[in-house]
Amino acid sequence: MENFVISSALSKKPCAEACITGSDKYPRLKGKVMFHKVCGGVLVHAEINCLPRKCDSCENPFYGFHIHSGMECKGNKSDPFADADGHYNPDKCSHPCHAGDMPPLFNADGKAVLVFLTDKFDIEEILGKTVIIHSMADDFTTQPSGSSGEKIACGVIKPICR
Repeated sequence: MENFVISSALSKKPCAEACITGSDKYPRLKGKVMFHKVCGGVLVHAEINCLPRKCDSCENPFYGFHIHSGMECKGNKSDPFADADGHYNPDKCSHPCHAGDMPPLFNADGKAVLVFLTDKFDIEEILGKTVIIHSMADDFTTQPSGSSGEKIACGVIKPICR
């Protein structure tokens, strides 16, 4: 069995990435979500900048973070990323067991870095899907999407290597 080393995986070029941009309401919000193929699954590495700051130090610093099934970061006035559709959920599981359910982002002075391993999807099956950042924390209970609020940023997952 091959040993898994995060630093080794992260030093290699990812197989896919999503360039994240904020909605018109959050134009400075930007970042990247990179997907690395590793033994045992996919290593997801997110680096996000200019998350909206919370007013009070006691407010929840978490933001919902999901892969959605839609293939475009377009929408309308009430939902700028409506075309991103719902959470990616090919197995029709209840929330929070959708393949697209990911750990929340933790806001640290407007920045977030997250690295985690998942075996809920292969990179090939998420290509063309969207990554969404929501305005509130996912409660991991409410169906179907965790009551994580408005979609504030989006990016389409594109291949880098083959």
